[in-house]
Amino acid sequence: MFKTFPNLSQYFLLQKSNRVFFLGLSLLLLLMAQPATAHHVFGGRTPANFFEGFLSGLAHPIIGLDHFAFVVSMGLIAAGIVNGMGIIIAFLLAAMLGTGIHLISFNLPIPEVAIALSVITIGILLILKKQLPLTILISLATVAGLFHGYAYGESIMGAEMTPLISYLAGFTVIQMVIAGATMKLAQSFQQTLENRQLPLIKYSGFAVLAIGVIALSSAITG
Repeated sequence: MFKTFPNLSQYFLLQKSNRVFFLGLSLLLLLMAQPATAHHVFGGRTPANFFEGFLSGLAHPIIGLDHFAFVVSMGLIAAGIVNGMGIIIAFLLAAMLGTGIHLISFNLPIPEVAIALSVITIGILLILKKQLPLTILISLATVAGLFHGYAYGESIMGAEMTPLISYLAGFTVIQMVIAGATMKLAQSFQQTLENRQLPLIKYSGFAVLAIGVIALSSAITG
């Protein structure tokens, strides 16, 4: 340690800067956090054509910070697992199924709470850097996907087939891009992300956990 830091004052200065960075990031994300309910792109209006459906599908996993945080975190988790892409694929397929479940008016229990808990869980996994077996991670991703997809289904209720199909395509494509790109970047910069002096993976886990707690609070009190 002393070879890296010539004196203790530099070491503690770096530790202080790390804490400031983490607190600032967490505060920013907390201020941006939103409940896990459906996020409408067109002011609550149901998409009426292919373009509107696809655009709405692209936007929903991004404008909902809880959804976005989960998808990014899923990419980080997948980066450290052999065949981790299976986790992402399981989530995407389950999300489409969850939307379908909503469209046939089959109600899943407490979806907002379940989504918040999924965000909290994946945040804890990032903090602890816990590498669970692939089968367990795929199972968790599948359950999470059902509830996230169920929430996505709210804004497409009543739409015709063309915007519905483009909507499904839109949110599937954007989530694949986000999670896949995150996974590849995390694998490429593994040493940087796991740096002991600035453990970005761990810090991101705390931020995701904070988003999940806020979403859970909103789901319970909302």
